[in-house]
Amino acid sequence: MKHTLAVLVENRAGVLSRVAGLFSRRGYNIDSLAVGVTEEPDVSRMTIVVHGDDSVLEQVKKQLNKLVEVIKVSDLASEDAVERELALFKVAADESSRAEIMQITDIFRARIVDVGPKSVTVEVTGNEEKIMAIENLLQKFGIKEMVRTGKIAIARGSKKV
Repeated sequence: MKHTLAVLVENRAGVLSRVAGLFSRRGYNIDSLAVGVTEEPDVSRMTIVVHGDDSVLEQVKKQLNKLVEVIKVSDLASEDAVERELALFKVAADESSRAEIMQITDIFRARIVDVGPKSVTVEVTGNEEKIMAIENLLQKFGIKEMVRTGKIAIARGSKKV
C-alpha cells in the first residue's frame, strides 16, 4: 500500500540528506519525493510517497519525528487530499502524426510546450492514473524522453498540514 506523507522541515542545508538517509538506513524505499519552500520561507515541505503496510508507516513517522529539523509529519490519505504530478514527454512526431498527438493532448487537457522538426514535448498534470494513461497512448509514436516530478499533495478544504 502506498502512503503519502507531508513533512514540514526547517529550510536548511542538509535536511533532505538526513531525511533520505533515515529511509535508506531502515531499508525503506521512497517511491516519490518532492520538496519545496512553503508560504513561510524558513520552512520547506516534503511530500514523500512510501510503500508499505500500516506498521511501516508508523515506524517511518516515528523515525521522522525524531529528527530535530522535522517540524511536523502528516499522513495524507488520498480521499482527504488533492494530489498531482507533472510529466513532460518528448514524443517522436512528423507531419502525419502531429494532429493525432494534438488530439490526445486536448483530451487529457495537456499542453504542447515545444515543437521541433521531429518531435513535440507534451506537458501534463494530474494524478498517477492520468499520467500513466497518456503515457500509454503516446508510446505508439515513440517516447524519446520522459520526466516526472513525483507526487505533491495538499489537504482538502480548510485543513492545514
